[in-house]
Amino acid sequence: MTPLDALLAHADVARLATALALHPGREEQPEEGTRLAAIACVLRSGAGGVPELLMIKRAEVERDPWSGHIACPGGRHEPGDRDLEATALRETWEETGVDIARNGRVLGTLDDLHPRTPSLPAILIRPYVAVVRPDVEIVASPEVAEAFWVPLDALRERARWGQGVVNVRGVEREVSTFTHDSYTVWGLTERVLRNLMQRMDEV
Repeated sequence: MTPLDALLAHADVARLATALALHPGREEQPEEGTRLAAIACVLRSGAGGVPELLMIKRAEVERDPWSGHIACPGGRHEPGDRDLEATALRETWEETGVDIARNGRVLGTLDDLHPRTPSLPAILIRPYVAVVRPDVEIVASPEVAEAFWVPLDALRERARWGQGVVNVRGVEREVSTFTHDSYTVWGLTERVLRNLMQRMDEV
């Protein structure tokens, strides 16, 4: 059994793959003028065979509404992208050096989502779920300040989910959060992680 096969045989990942195959993510029709984007929830086998999720901290960039946020790799659809899956794979490669097409496979999609805050750009984001070999090497781009792996065991700890106060363009707001070590995940990414865990427990 290859390391990738072992990951796919893990109970959590096997349930997730089945759920995504039976019920692909909900797709929304973008309104006119809405940009399209895609992200990748990338899983690998970590210590003791426990699946881990790849996450990044975006670099601080002036006028970028997601500057400094904790996120999954991804970005906007470009004219040369075949589809949104190609966008997710390209952006993951550009931001982290992880080549999903070469070293893994895509399992399916989570629900489409868009920002709830009117001040953010009109954008529709499609999350893809993928698995990769455990020996993939992270080569972060200048757009990425940090890249790290979060064990699924941590995502299953209820104490890590709750409410927290974050600074949004100079204004403190109370939002739903997931915390891991010194990282606070909120906003679109928190919603993606919540959807990921819900899908994992469907089957």
